[in-house]
Amino acid sequence: MSAPQIVLHHYAFSPYAEKVRLALGLKGLHWGSVDIAMMPPRPLLDPLTGGYRRVPVLQVGADIYCDTHAILPALERLHPEPSLYPGLGPALAEGLSFGLERDLWLAAIGVTVHFAGDLPAPFLRDRKDDYLYVDIGHAAMEPDFPRNAQRVAAWTGWLAEALSDGRRFIGGDRAGAVDLAHYHLLWLMRGGERAGAVDGLLGLSPLQGWIERVASLGHGRPVPMSAEAALDAARDAEPAPVEPVNAVPALIAAAPGDTVTVTPDDFARVPVEGRLVAVDAGRIDRDEARVGALHLHFPRAGFTIAKG
Repeated sequence: MSAPQIVLHHYAFSPYAEKVRLALGLKGLHWGSVDIAMMPPRPLLDPLTGGYRRVPVLQVGADIYCDTHAILPALERLHPEPSLYPGLGPALAEGLSFGLERDLWLAAIGVTVHFAGDLPAPFLRDRKDDYLYVDIGHAAMEPDFPRNAQRVAAWTGWLAEALSDGRRFIGGDRAGAVDLAHYHLLWLMRGGERAGAVDGLLGLSPLQGWIERVASLGHGRPVPMSAEAALDAARDAEPAPVEPVNAVPALIAAAPGDTVTVTPDDFARVPVEGRLVAVDAGRIDRDEARVGALHLHFPRAGFTIAKG
């Protein structure tokens, strides 16, 4: 089998990585799997990302895609069929997914922690100090459990109602990105031995068929890959051509070639610095010279660009 064109940097426990793994499964893709640490330092990933610390990261040669809302559209451009956006279309599916994840992420963590208890102390410290900026230890989260549980249950009630007409997936007969966005939050909460307790709390019995159908998409055809091999692949490749344009100069006062920082606007607000390549309606590209010619791609939503 030839070396994979697509490489995913991820760790098993990451819900957002599970969202992408299922997207790779939906498309039946062959991909390189680089296992990374749950928290920094990640010395062999940083040269590719400029210090961006969220997971997962998708690599296609010398093009690096950060955030699932850049990763899934990239997979769709590279491998249009089967589509990640059946029924709803890309704009609606990505918009719904973005709003859902923003609204429920911390509440879903609260439900998870209620049943799972504490994760290792170094991980909790990292998430509090440098990632979520919230203490997600059991003692800290438990007072908000009733509010978090009610918030999540209201959402799962909507989801059950949406599927109550007999459709197999949210957009109709075929699975898509919006299913993955809903599913990966449930995957986090239901992991391990807590599935039964979470299902009972949230009344998930009407969703069991849908949960099984999404899970059955699988992860495609992953092959283990070393971080060193991924770096070699970046050094040996050139990024795909990009038209050097800023389509929104009234919003982002930077021109292609200017030094900029790109920073998440919610969690893990670590700025990534480089030369702006282009800004269009749905993508930000950044030039990174640490591994030869390298472009980092970010979604517009959820990130702030500032001229350096």
